[in-house]
Amino acid sequence: MLKRTHLIAGDWVGAETTFANEPVSGPADRFATGSPALVARACEAAEEAFASYGHSPRAERAAFLRRIADEIDARGDAITATGVRETGLPGARLDSERNRTTGQLNLFAAHVEAGDYLDRRRDRAQPDRQPPRPDLRLMQRPVGAVAVFGASNFPLAFSTAGGDTASALAAGCPVVVKGHSAHPGVSDLVAQAIDAARIACGLHPGVFSQIQGGDRAVGQALVQHPLIRAVGFTGSLAGGRALFDLCAARPEPIPFFGELGSVNPMFILDGALAARGAEIARGWAGTLSLGAGQFCTNPGIAVLTEGPGAEAFAQAARAALGEIRPQTMLTAGIAAAYRSGCDRMAAAPGVRSLLTGMCGQRDVMPYLHATTGAGWLADAALGEEVFGPLGLIVTVRDSAERMAVARSLQGQLTCTLHMDDADAASARALMTVLERKAGRVLANGFPTGVEVCDAMVHGGPYPASTNFGATSVGTMSIRRWLRPVCYQNMPDSVLPDDLI
Repeated sequence: MLKRTHLIAGDWVGAETTFANEPVSGPADRFATGSPALVARACEAAEEAFASYGHSPRAERAAFLRRIADEIDARGDAITATGVRETGLPGARLDSERNRTTGQLNLFAAHVEAGDYLDRRRDRAQPDRQPPRPDLRLMQRPVGAVAVFGASNFPLAFSTAGGDTASALAAGCPVVVKGHSAHPGVSDLVAQAIDAARIACGLHPGVFSQIQGGDRAVGQALVQHPLIRAVGFTGSLAGGRALFDLCAARPEPIPFFGELGSVNPMFILDGALAARGAEIARGWAGTLSLGAGQFCTNPGIAVLTEGPGAEAFAQAARAALGEIRPQTMLTAGIAAAYRSGCDRMAAAPGVRSLLTGMCGQRDVMPYLHATTGAGWLADAALGEEVFGPLGLIVTVRDSAERMAVARSLQGQLTCTLHMDDADAASARALMTVLERKAGRVLANGFPTGVEVCDAMVHGGPYPASTNFGATSVGTMSIRRWLRPVCYQNMPDSVLPDDLI
């Protein structure tokens, strides 16, 4: 059953004001609204918890993560049913996302047990050297309390117990979550699972808190609270940039790890276009419309050389997208922003509309537009993300204009090359640019599947993310919540256990 309140250091706390979710069907649920006062209470409890949790044995943290995964699975049916009502996502998608969420919790449990992330180093003393060298040891240590903002499009994998929370808890950092108002019921149930795991493991109640709803003042209070040491965010460019600026403007600035948006361009090289252009177009259409296009890695741009192959590609993509039925978006506000973005792009100079459709208040259809390389280069706004199933085909005159398009790109989460063996030289030339533009570069695939593993990078140069040296997916994401500490001539009796 839903608590409909905030979880603050082990207590379920109500509020005088409430807000409602937006279910696809049935009556709305009302939830307590957050406030800066609740933020302060959660942050103070997190700092108290850090005194013990930040120094807890790795085995205890691993057991906590695994217990969270078990508690989430125990509530799986209720989580899926609530998620279907709140978001319009199908049950199978939510079940898959829950498996990913529990999988990454278990992955981080194994990762902290192994201990490689500690990056332990030692330079032994050399007392006979002139000047003498002291004994030096280094290890990564947790930074302190972390704030996490839930994402609208992933109610499980990027929200209450998602990758930011899992990696921060693994590092030894207490977490304060700002739940997303698009799915407060799912966030409520997952918070219950985390609290049950916390109780079972006998941990300080301040190790996890969640605050629901509230206006911008709640988010501002969270990132500006002096006890918060780092922030994880997945959301819009405008919202993320505003919070990033607040973090930088603090008397003591803190790192803000924000994933803010990407159009994830695909470059379809000439050999691949001639050999299997229609096949790639159909695959693109399926990926573009997957989940109503509400993926951060949705490949919104296709770049290819003008000519009969490009025309055939456009026809195949249009035909495949034309078969897509209306899809429900996460909220009415997201659907309205999608319609506005489609209209804005259609009105841009040099843009041709290849496929449009009627959209309802929350149901949307795919849109397909086209422009030339020259048109793209003349209008930077064409490279701005439209969140939803919108595709833009960019036809270039030759390899030089294709390279110019690549160089014009802003930072991306992903860039993709569709290529055959004959395209190797062109691909090598593009790679010199694309690997500077994106955190992940693919060949002959589509970027929407983000594997949770050691080698994954889910981040990229700004504005894809605010810190190009970090990732929000994969075990390397734990580095965001750690800092190196050097211990000089420190006796074993005082050193952290992991350094002895």
